[in-house]
Amino acid sequence: MFNIRPLSSEFDDEIQHRIDTKTKPLGALGDIETLALQIAQVLGKEGPKISNPKLIVFAADHGIADSGVSIAPSEVTGQMVRNFMAGGAAINVFTRQVGLDLEVIDCGVLQPFDSESGVIDQRLGAGTGPIHKRAAMTLGAVKQGFDMVTARIELHHKDGCNLIALGEMGIGNTSSAAAIMSVITAIPVTDCVGRGTGIDAATFRRKQMLVEQALLLHHSELDDPLQILACIGGFEIVQMTGAILAAAERGMLVVIDGFIATAAALVAISINVDCRDYMIFSHQSDEKGHYLMLEYLQAKPLLKLGMKLGEGTGAALAFPLIQAAVNFYNEMASFEDAGIEI
Repeated sequence: MFNIRPLSSEFDDEIQHRIDTKTKPLGALGDIETLALQIAQVLGKEGPKISNPKLIVFAADHGIADSGVSIAPSEVTGQMVRNFMAGGAAINVFTRQVGLDLEVIDCGVLQPFDSESGVIDQRLGAGTGPIHKRAAMTLGAVKQGFDMVTARIELHHKDGCNLIALGEMGIGNTSSAAAIMSVITAIPVTDCVGRGTGIDAATFRRKQMLVEQALLLHHSELDDPLQILACIGGFEIVQMTGAILAAAERGMLVVIDGFIATAAALVAISINVDCRDYMIFSHQSDEKGHYLMLEYLQAKPLLKLGMKLGEGTGAALAFPLIQAAVNFYNEMASFEDAGIEI
């Protein structure tokens, strides 16, 4: 489905030697050194450069939200998208600060946006089906979502973009993400479902029950990643999954945000394991299951700030660390360059 080049280890020793001989004690820059190695593997060992980076927010509504799994109604999804376009959300503040170009894609918000809004129209429907009652979408919708987002990633790639960061907006999407997590990792639903935007105890119990109900309903069809998306996914999760795979296919870095984006990463890896090498995990969110997701993927996030907002905020805040890894690799003198004998 996606032809992703496995990363070669041919130049790893050369890249590591370059890192190790910088004017610093061995390993003194810690995880920034590990990140620099990964970036050089993906973008090339000679002068890797981040060019035309994009942060893409994928927005959609979820039918399960009508059953009371969030503190906010579904209408808030559309209202927040308008806030993004007006420049007033946290993700706007952070992307402006770090110099990331922000794009918002409507994957299936309840009410469409007018053509002058600036929102990219890649709608797969007006919200998914309630996953505890029926499938979220058809398999055809999943494939259409992949096709749409692949074309979008190709457009950015042709424009010289070699890094995308993923964000999302969708009331109810932590329920779908928790269901996906439980299916793929075999971790019990009780450890996957969190309190999302801050629900009370009764709502939390209902959310757990509905996710368990969804998994029981679709049990016989959850043995294939595309069917997982069709049965219990979200329109935005589908397109994030496709974006990861399409970007990796084109040799681009992919910055994963929090709980929802990591659920998409789980599905993408299930489709093609080689995409894992292109992912940078930006932060560990405060959502209950995110630590377990990252542990399952053996992923070490760059930040841990107790955040649980989504929108791509963790990915945006991690971007300066990615830039720092590139710059130290390219610009920091070696002991030989500096005339320092050790």
